[in-house]
Amino acid sequence: MAPVTDVVIVGGGPAGYEAALVGAQLGGNVTLVERRGVGGAAVLTDVVPSKTLIATAETMTALGRAGELGIRVAGQPDADLARCFEVDLRSVHERVMRLARAQSADIHDRLVEAGVRVIDGSGRLDGTHRVIATTNAGEERLNADITLVSVGTRPRELPTARCDGERILNWTQVYNIETLPEHLIVVGSGVTGAEFASAYQALGVKVTLISSRHQVLPGQDEDAGRVIQDVFTRRGMNVISGARAEAARREGEHVIVTLGDGRQIEGSHCLMAVGSLPNTEGLGLAEAGINLTPSGHIQVDRVSRTSARGVYAAGDCTGVFLLASVAAMQGRIAMWHSLGDAVEPLDVRQVSSTVFTAPEVATVGISQADIDSGRIRALIYTRSLATNARGKMQGLHDGFVKVFCLPTTGIIVGAVVVAPAASELIHPFALAVRNKLTVDEFANSFTVYPSLSGSMAEAARQLHLRAAEAVAAQS
Repeated sequence: MAPVTDVVIVGGGPAGYEAALVGAQLGGNVTLVERRGVGGAAVLTDVVPSKTLIATAETMTALGRAGELGIRVAGQPDADLARCFEVDLRSVHERVMRLARAQSADIHDRLVEAGVRVIDGSGRLDGTHRVIATTNAGEERLNADITLVSVGTRPRELPTARCDGERILNWTQVYNIETLPEHLIVVGSGVTGAEFASAYQALGVKVTLISSRHQVLPGQDEDAGRVIQDVFTRRGMNVISGARAEAARREGEHVIVTLGDGRQIEGSHCLMAVGSLPNTEGLGLAEAGINLTPSGHIQVDRVSRTSARGVYAAGDCTGVFLLASVAAMQGRIAMWHSLGDAVEPLDVRQVSSTVFTAPEVATVGISQADIDSGRIRALIYTRSLATNARGKMQGLHDGFVKVFCLPTTGIIVGAVVVAPAASELIHPFALAVRNKLTVDEFANSFTVYPSLSGSMAEAARQLHLRAAEAVAAQS
């Protein structure tokens, strides 16, 4: 009988629990140490709660389009349907947290059913082959042939804008408030800031968004960011671009945010969305020979190995790509590699991601910035959804499909979709990028008429002509 491999996982977020399931499946003796609850921040305070809140906001956004679609309030033909409803934020937040706890419980049950031992406590490394778990009952030393560190991150705070959980909030604390803010100031226009700004605006809150860049979503496709900022401002959001928040302080029931140029913005609440920090302190990582970046993230290779033999790391604490889907894949890859199964190294060029604003922004593969900088030669075609038949039927006015392909072969190497449910629409492009499909192969697949996906196929058809022109120009 082959010896059993002891696997200890520190951190039970998507990277940790997915790794635990794979490790148990491959015959490992798996122990998972998690201090906050299975699912980690992604399930309990981050991804699941925020996207549940956004689901409520999407309903309000749809109500805002009702009049255009011919839906009226009975007996009040001139009434704005969206204004006939109010948001009970306390009930919304209760549902948010109830669903988060339920998701955590479901994952816990799956782990136990798979044979994983779950320890409620914190873990730290004692060398490379032992983990010390600290629980309410004391310390327990766990032997580890394989160790996976997946401890995630926490919201970054400015020393001059400490969060109090009541008026100055980080994204884990917004669910503490029970009534809609009178005026929410969101500091930071990256993914987190833009998503919450979009959601609270849809819920009927006055929102001011402070962006240190020239437009929102600076890390995303520039055309997509332009659309989102236009939507924000058209719906009444005050977007302050090119401004850096230096401090935030509470004065009674108000919050004052001071900008770098001396301006002061007053609101009822402030959400600080200024990045995150890895939870890698005090884990014995450096003592175990594990290399960290200057920011404190764990350095890993494409199969999640650290610099210490037998120790792997996965998830946001590695800083590779701050997405739950990537964290989960890193965790699986770590187990496949360490336990001798077939493994394909992580390729971030195949990662699809979404910003859950209204409309959503979804991307996969290379970016237009890669092309504009000359790093990659590719052809581009953009098709507005304003001409899409299904979009007209649904009252959609904003959004586009953008596709990138190699100039000679026509192989699709990236795409951007800005649309409602772009998170669902991006999947065909993700398959195309992974399987190196050409624009012809993509366009020749049937799409439903009418559908938003029809514009995706049409974009590919247009690139066929451009690819042919590129080949002709070279001959």
